[in-house]
Amino acid sequence: MRYIKAKWIHNSPEFPILLFSELDAKHWEIRKVEVYADGRMDFADGKVQSGNTDLGLVPVPSLEEIASDPEFEPVATSAEEFEAIWKVAKAGNL
Repeated sequence: MRYIKAKWIHNSPEFPILLFSELDAKHWEIRKVEVYADGRMDFADGKVQSGNTDLGLVPVPSLEEIASDPEFEPVATSAEEFEAIWKVAKAGNL
């Protein structure tokens, strides 16, 4: 598994400002967390989702390709960081 975090730079409160994804070997999203400027978090996996968050319909591009868009600042992250944000998102949406 790979884990990525991307900061999304924009001024619209209706869209998330942080995106966390757990990816399989072919870059398909397994789980995702979206964090909004107001602190709200939504999540999705293959079985459940909250808010408007859903898994991607295509594989996630490489970090370099994502970074080529100036609206995004992607970085690799750890399984531990992903699991921590996943637990918080799920707990806030139960």
